[in-house]
Amino acid sequence: MQAKTYFEPCLFWQNCNVTQNTMFLTFSFLILAAFFAGLIDSIAGGGGLISLPALLATGIPPHLALGTNKFQSTLGTTVATLNFHRKAKIIWKIALVGIPCSLAGSVFGARLALLIDQTILAKVLVVILPPAAILMFSSKTLLKHITVTSPSIVDFWVLTPIICTVIGIYDGFFGPGTGTFLIVGLVLVSHLPLINASATAKTFNLASNIGAFITFALAGEVNFIIGALMAGGNILGNFIGSHYAIKHGNALVHKIVYISIATLFTYLVIKYF
Repeated sequence: MQAKTYFEPCLFWQNCNVTQNTMFLTFSFLILAAFFAGLIDSIAGGGGLISLPALLATGIPPHLALGTNKFQSTLGTTVATLNFHRKAKIIWKIALVGIPCSLAGSVFGARLALLIDQTILAKVLVVILPPAAILMFSSKTLLKHITVTSPSIVDFWVLTPIICTVIGIYDGFFGPGTGTFLIVGLVLVSHLPLINASATAKTFNLASNIGAFITFALAGEVNFIIGALMAGGNILGNFIGSHYAIKHGNALVHKIVYISIATLFTYLVIKYF
C-alpha cells in the first residue's frame, strides 16, 4: 500500500470539496490557536491543551491531528531547549539518562494510538482532555512545598527513567500537559530546583516529541503544511508571551486557558458524541 502524504493543504479533510474561503478561515483559526498555545506555554504551560483540540475541531482525523500537533510542538520545543541550553540551565547528567526513556516511551505511545480506530480514538482524546487539564494545573501546587535536595542513586538511575518512560508514553499517545508533568516529576523525584527542572524537562519533552513525530510521519499521519504554519504561530506566541504577557500575571492566562478548553471541549463533545 502506498504511504499517505499530507503536503497538500486540503488533504486533511475527508475530501477536497472546500472553498478557498473555508480553507483560509481554517488555516487562520489553527495559526491563531497555535499562537495562543505558545503564549500560554511561555507563561503557564499547557499549550497542547489548546492546539490539539483546535486541530480536532477543524475536522482533521485524530491520527493526523496527533501527528501534525507533534510536528509543530517539536519545532517549538526545539527553540525552547536551545534557549535553556544557552543559559546553561539544563542538568545534562540527568537529561542523558532520561532522554532515551522518553524517546522509547513516546514511540510506544504513538504506535498504540495508531492501532486504535479513528472514531474510537477521537472519543478517547476528548474524554482525556478535562482530566489532563485538571491534573496539569492542580499538580503545580505541589511544587510550592518541595524542599530541594540532592537526588539519591535510586532517584537518578531508577525513578527518573521510569518517570520519563511513563510520561513519554502519555506524550506519544496524547501529549497536552507533558511538560508540566515532567517538571513536577523532576522536582519530586530528582529534587531539582524549579528552573533546572523546567530546563531539563524540555530535553525529555523534545525527545518524546521527536519519537512520536517520527512514528506518526512514517505512518503518513502528519500534515507538514499545517504543522509549519502552526509552528510559526506557536513560536511567535512564545516570543511575545515571554516578553509582554507575563506582566498580566498567571491569573489572566489561566482564565484564557479555562475558557478556551471549555469552549473546545463543548464543541468536541457535540461533534463526536
